[in-house]
Amino acid sequence: MNLLFCSRLIRIFVIRLNKDRSGRIGAETLLLDFHKKDNAMKDFSFYAPTEVVFGAKSEEKIAELVRHHGGTKVLVHYGGESARRSGLLDKVCGQLTAAGIEHVLLGGVVPNPRLSKVHEGIDLCRREGIDFIVAVGGGSVIDSAKAIGYGVGYDGDVWDFYLRRTVPQSCMPIGAVLTIPAAGSEMSDSSVITNEDGNIKLGYTSNLCRCKFAVMNPERTYTLPPYQTAAGVTDIIMHTLERYFSKDDDMTLVDSMAEALMRTMKDSVFAVLDNPHDYRNRAQIMWAGSLAHNDITGSRAAGDWATHQLGHELSAMFDATHGASLAAVWASWARYVYKENVSRFVRLAVNVMGVDNDYTSPEATALAGIAAMERFFRAIGMPVSIKELIVRDVTDGEIDEMARKCSCGGTVTKGTFKVLHRDDMVAIYRMARG
Repeated sequence: MNLLFCSRLIRIFVIRLNKDRSGRIGAETLLLDFHKKDNAMKDFSFYAPTEVVFGAKSEEKIAELVRHHGGTKVLVHYGGESARRSGLLDKVCGQLTAAGIEHVLLGGVVPNPRLSKVHEGIDLCRREGIDFIVAVGGGSVIDSAKAIGYGVGYDGDVWDFYLRRTVPQSCMPIGAVLTIPAAGSEMSDSSVITNEDGNIKLGYTSNLCRCKFAVMNPERTYTLPPYQTAAGVTDIIMHTLERYFSKDDDMTLVDSMAEALMRTMKDSVFAVLDNPHDYRNRAQIMWAGSLAHNDITGSRAAGDWATHQLGHELSAMFDATHGASLAAVWASWARYVYKENVSRFVRLAVNVMGVDNDYTSPEATALAGIAAMERFFRAIGMPVSIKELIVRDVTDGEIDEMARKCSCGGTVTKGTFKVLHRDDMVAIYRMARG
């Protein structure tokens, strides 16, 4: 009874102060928010079942891990010849052979992994009696492996899942041997596939596809070209930002973890661009890729994801690198939506980008933070406009087509920080023209 009475007194006191002494709004608002019921920490679930084996000799445990998870005949799924030239593919296959585990190879996965390759993998798994998939590569290979895993036990077309026509009931077990830290697919519940028929890029999420294990050796990233390294770090940061810009900003601990991750990526990327064999910073980037997308820095379900959706249309239409497509539109998205919660952008500016807080103008601080992020992307070689991404002007027709696909013909919205309708998407693409 006394507590309730005190609480009411505080609320009345704050209201009176706001009315009589408007110059102290900031402090009084904090007092008011402290007592608001809806400012309590939200309920959540956290699920990250993937076993991570991290380190310079982690690949030596591949066969042991496959056997532990019940694999007897393995599809080794990979991308281009770089996996073979580096010796990693031979090492993986050698480990399996030495352990008496049969395996079949399927390469040819490309960035923005294709549905046709998924269909090829499904047919191969059925024909060969495969019961486990080892994905050797980055996010594209792992996403392709997940789609194959969904499709093997399904009588229809696996694309049905991505179109939300039905839901999978099973997924073949998958392990990942990571070569490109970026996508976080090795610990996420998501898979993104491009259907060449119409250049449609769609994602699907389900706990069924989570990898049983992830083998992560930072030395395997030494030979990554600078552009891929920078695009990967951009994707890591964007996975974090998509969660950071949430309607729920009630978890100081999670926010602080997200901010620390982004600050670390800002430092580490310059270190490895300067010295590609910097193990310490390669390791930090590799581990950050997982943490940025396993929901420990924020719930995927509560995040915004509009930038990813807009970026998917760019990579689908122009076959652009995923991380680069995100950098090309993020600043335009940010300037379009920042007034929804200016303080959120202020926090990013000050705590991540190192911008001085202009206490007289939160908006000025927020915009300075967006500009600082834009400069960072440019400094690591990322595009900050569509023109820089595709090296030509984007047409009005192309913008309209991307907005149409992103909004499913105007029938769905994207984003939660600010809900975007088709007209909003068009406006952001136009802002991002360059």
